[in-house]
Amino acid sequence: MLGATTGSDKAAPDASPRFLALGDSYTIGEGVAETDRWPMQLAAKLRTQGILIESPQIIAKTGWTTDELSSAMDGATLHPPYALVTLLIGVNNQYRGRDTGNYRVEFSALLQRAIHLAGDLPQHVIVVSIPDWGVTAFGQKSGRDTQQIARELDAYNAINRDVSTAQHVRYVDIANVSRAGGARAEMLTEDGLHPSAAMYAQWAAQVLPEARAALSSH
Repeated sequence: MLGATTGSDKAAPDASPRFLALGDSYTIGEGVAETDRWPMQLAAKLRTQGILIESPQIIAKTGWTTDELSSAMDGATLHPPYALVTLLIGVNNQYRGRDTGNYRVEFSALLQRAIHLAGDLPQHVIVVSIPDWGVTAFGQKSGRDTQQIARELDAYNAINRDVSTAQHVRYVDIANVSRAGGARAEMLTEDGLHPSAAMYAQWAAQVLPEARAALSSH
Protein backbone atom coordinates (compact mmCIF):
# COMPACT_ATOMS: atom_id res chain seq x y z
CA MET A 1 0.00 0.00 0.00
CA LEU A 2 1.42 2.87 1.67
CA GLY A 3 7.09 1.40 -3.15
CA ALA A 4 9.49 4.34 -2.73
CA THR A 5 13.07 3.74 -1.79
CA THR A 6 14.78 4.00 1.54
CA GLY A 7 15.94 7.58 2.00
CA SER A 8 18.96 8.95 3.79
CA ASP A 9 20.10 12.51 3.45
CA LYS A 10 23.79 13.28 3.69
CA ALA A 11 24.85 14.66 7.01
CA ALA A 12 25.72 18.34 7.17
CA PRO A 13 29.47 19.03 7.22
CA ASP A 14 29.33 20.83 10.57
CA ALA A 15 28.90 19.35 14.03
CA SER A 16 25.20 20.11 14.31
CA PRO A 17 23.02 17.71 16.32
CA ARG A 18 21.93 14.62 14.41
CA PHE A 19 18.30 13.80 13.56
CA LEU A 20 16.96 10.32 12.75
CA ALA A 21 13.47 9.82 11.29
CA LEU A 22 12.00 6.30 11.30
CA GLY A 23 8.84 5.22 9.52
CA ASP A 24 7.11 4.30 6.28
CA SER A 25 5.67 6.19 3.28
CA TYR A 26 4.59 9.07 5.50
CA THR A 27 8.19 9.68 6.56
CA ILE A 28 9.91 9.04 3.22
CA GLY A 29 7.31 11.32 1.64
CA GLU A 30 5.86 9.19 -1.15
CA GLY A 31 5.06 11.44 -4.10
CA VAL A 32 6.65 14.66 -2.83
CA ALA A 33 10.04 16.28 -3.39
CA GLU A 34 12.80 15.40 -0.93
CA THR A 35 12.69 18.85 0.65
CA ASP A 36 8.93 18.54 1.18
CA ARG A 37 9.08 15.47 3.43
CA TRP A 38 7.86 16.47 6.87
CA PRO A 39 11.15 15.63 8.65
CA MET A 40 12.98 17.87 6.14
CA GLN A 41 10.43 20.64 6.68
CA LEU A 42 10.79 20.24 10.44
CA ALA A 43 14.57 20.59 10.28
CA ALA A 44 14.19 23.69 8.11
CA LYS A 45 11.72 25.22 10.58
CA LEU A 46 14.09 24.55 13.46
CA ARG A 47 16.94 26.26 11.63
CA THR A 48 14.82 29.35 10.93
CA GLN A 49 14.31 29.56 14.71
CA GLY A 50 18.04 29.45 15.35
CA ILE A 51 18.24 25.77 16.30
CA LEU A 52 20.99 24.10 14.31
CA ILE A 53 20.35 20.51 13.33
CA GLU A 54 21.55 18.27 10.53
CA SER A 55 19.24 17.23 7.73
CA PRO A 56 17.51 14.07 8.93
CA GLN A 57 18.79 10.61 8.23
CA ILE A 58 15.62 8.88 7.07
CA ILE A 59 15.02 5.16 7.39
CA ALA A 60 11.62 4.65 5.82
CA LYS A 61 9.98 3.02 2.82
CA THR A 62 6.50 2.92 1.41
CA GLY A 63 4.64 -0.17 2.58
CA TRP A 64 6.74 -0.95 5.63
CA THR A 65 5.20 -2.50 8.70
CA THR A 66 6.75 -2.50 12.16
CA ASP A 67 8.77 -5.68 11.58
CA GLU A 68 10.00 -4.47 8.18
CA LEU A 69 11.23 -1.20 9.69
CA SER A 70 13.00 -3.15 12.41
CA SER A 71 14.73 -5.37 9.82
CA ALA A 72 15.83 -2.31 7.84
CA MET A 73 17.29 -0.77 10.98
CA ASP A 74 19.31 -3.95 11.53
CA GLY A 75 21.09 -3.37 8.22
CA ALA A 76 21.34 0.42 8.34
CA THR A 77 24.46 2.44 9.09
CA LEU A 78 23.52 4.43 12.16
CA HIS A 79 25.45 7.13 14.02
CA PRO A 80 24.10 7.43 17.57
CA PRO A 81 23.57 9.27 19.71
CA TYR A 82 20.97 11.30 17.85
CA ALA A 83 19.75 14.54 19.40
CA LEU A 84 16.30 13.89 17.93
CA VAL A 85 14.60 10.65 16.86
CA THR A 86 11.08 10.49 15.43
CA LEU A 87 8.97 7.37 14.95
CA LEU A 88 5.78 7.12 12.88
CA ILE A 89 4.82 3.54 12.02
CA GLY A 90 1.77 1.27 11.94
CA VAL A 91 -0.52 2.23 9.07
CA ASN A 92 0.53 -0.77 7.02
CA ASN A 93 -0.02 -3.09 9.97
CA GLN A 94 -3.60 -1.81 10.06
CA TYR A 95 -3.97 -1.92 6.26
CA ARG A 96 -2.89 -5.57 6.18
CA GLY A 97 -5.25 -6.46 9.02
CA ARG A 98 -2.61 -7.40 11.52
CA ASP A 99 -3.34 -8.03 15.17
CA THR A 100 -3.16 -5.03 17.49
CA GLY A 101 -1.48 -7.14 20.15
CA ASN A 102 1.35 -7.86 17.74
CA TYR A 103 1.57 -4.15 16.97
CA ARG A 104 1.97 -3.34 20.64
CA VAL A 105 4.86 -5.80 21.01
CA GLU A 106 6.67 -4.70 17.85
CA PHE A 107 6.05 -0.99 18.36
CA SER A 108 7.32 -1.24 21.94
CA ALA A 109 10.53 -2.86 20.70
CA LEU A 110 10.99 -0.18 18.04
CA LEU A 111 10.47 2.57 20.56
CA GLN A 112 13.04 1.05 22.90
CA ARG A 113 15.51 1.01 20.01
CA ALA A 114 14.68 4.63 19.21
CA ILE A 115 15.36 5.63 22.82
CA HIS A 116 18.70 3.81 22.77
CA LEU A 117 19.64 5.58 19.52
CA ALA A 118 18.84 8.87 21.27
CA GLY A 119 21.52 8.14 23.85
CA ASP A 120 19.03 6.47 26.18
CA LEU A 121 17.30 9.84 26.65
CA PRO A 122 13.55 9.34 26.08
CA GLN A 123 12.93 13.08 26.09
CA HIS A 124 14.79 13.24 22.76
CA VAL A 125 12.32 10.87 21.07
CA ILE A 126 9.04 11.92 19.46
CA VAL A 127 6.33 9.45 18.45
CA VAL A 128 3.93 10.76 15.81
CA SER A 129 0.46 9.23 15.56
CA ILE A 130 -0.82 7.45 12.46
CA PRO A 131 -2.95 9.62 10.14
CA ASP A 132 -6.33 8.43 8.89
CA TRP A 133 -5.99 7.30 5.27
CA GLY A 134 -9.69 6.48 5.15
CA VAL A 135 -10.61 10.14 4.61
CA THR A 136 -8.49 10.42 1.46
CA ALA A 137 -9.76 10.06 -2.11
CA PHE A 138 -8.06 6.66 -2.24
CA GLY A 139 -9.72 5.61 0.99
CA GLN A 140 -13.16 6.75 -0.15
CA LYS A 141 -12.82 4.70 -3.35
CA SER A 142 -11.19 1.68 -1.72
CA GLY A 143 -14.43 -0.17 -1.05
CA ARG A 144 -13.54 -0.45 2.60
CA ASP A 145 -15.67 0.76 5.49
CA THR A 146 -14.06 4.12 6.30
CA GLN A 147 -15.63 4.20 9.74
CA GLN A 148 -14.02 0.86 10.50
CA ILE A 149 -10.69 2.20 9.23
CA ALA A 150 -11.05 5.14 11.63
CA ARG A 151 -11.90 2.85 14.56
CA GLU A 152 -8.96 0.56 13.85
CA LEU A 153 -6.53 3.46 13.51
CA ASP A 154 -7.86 4.93 16.75
CA ALA A 155 -7.06 1.60 18.39
CA TYR A 156 -3.55 1.61 16.92
CA ASN A 157 -2.98 5.18 18.06
CA ALA A 158 -4.27 4.37 21.53
CA ILE A 159 -1.58 1.70 21.68
CA ASN A 160 1.29 3.86 20.46
CA ARG A 161 0.22 6.67 22.80
CA ASP A 162 0.02 4.27 25.76
CA VAL A 163 3.45 2.81 24.99
CA SER A 164 4.87 6.31 24.53
CA THR A 165 3.53 7.41 27.90
CA ALA A 166 4.97 4.34 29.59
CA GLN A 167 8.37 4.98 27.99
CA HIS A 168 8.28 8.72 28.85
CA VAL A 169 8.82 9.91 25.28
CA ARG A 170 7.15 12.85 23.55
CA TYR A 171 3.96 12.29 21.56
CA VAL A 172 2.35 14.32 18.78
CA ASP A 173 -1.16 13.53 17.55
CA ILE A 174 -1.59 14.45 13.87
CA ALA A 175 -4.63 12.20 13.31
CA ASN A 176 -7.09 15.05 13.76
CA VAL A 177 -5.13 17.23 11.33
CA SER A 178 -5.25 14.44 8.77
CA ARG A 179 -8.98 14.03 9.24
CA ALA A 180 -9.70 17.75 9.07
CA GLY A 181 -7.94 18.35 5.77
CA GLY A 182 -6.99 14.98 4.38
CA ALA A 183 -9.87 14.82 1.92
CA ARG A 184 -8.93 18.03 0.10
CA ALA A 185 -7.15 17.61 -3.22
CA GLU A 186 -4.45 20.13 -2.36
CA MET A 187 -3.56 18.10 0.72
CA LEU A 188 -2.89 14.94 -1.32
CA THR A 189 -0.37 13.82 -3.91
CA GLU A 190 -1.47 12.61 -7.34
CA ASP A 191 -2.22 9.12 -6.03
CA GLY A 192 -5.03 10.52 -3.87
CA LEU A 193 -3.62 8.75 -0.84
CA HIS A 194 -0.36 10.20 0.38
CA PRO A 195 -0.05 13.68 1.91
CA SER A 196 1.13 16.62 -0.15
CA ALA A 197 3.79 19.12 0.89
CA ALA A 198 1.03 21.32 2.27
CA MET A 199 -0.25 18.60 4.58
CA TYR A 200 3.28 17.73 5.66
CA ALA A 201 3.81 21.40 6.51
CA GLN A 202 0.92 21.10 8.96
CA TRP A 203 2.45 17.98 10.48
CA ALA A 204 5.83 19.68 10.83
CA ALA A 205 4.16 22.62 12.56
CA GLN A 206 2.51 20.21 15.02
CA VAL A 207 5.79 18.45 15.78
CA LEU A 208 7.87 21.66 16.00
CA PRO A 209 7.14 22.58 19.67
CA GLU A 210 8.04 19.10 20.88
CA ALA A 211 11.17 19.07 18.73
CA ARG A 212 12.25 22.41 20.18
CA ALA A 213 11.67 21.09 23.69
CA ALA A 214 13.55 17.89 22.92
CA LEU A 215 16.58 19.75 21.59
CA SER A 216 16.67 22.04 24.62
CA SER A 217 16.45 19.17 27.13
CA HIS A 218 19.36 17.37 28.75
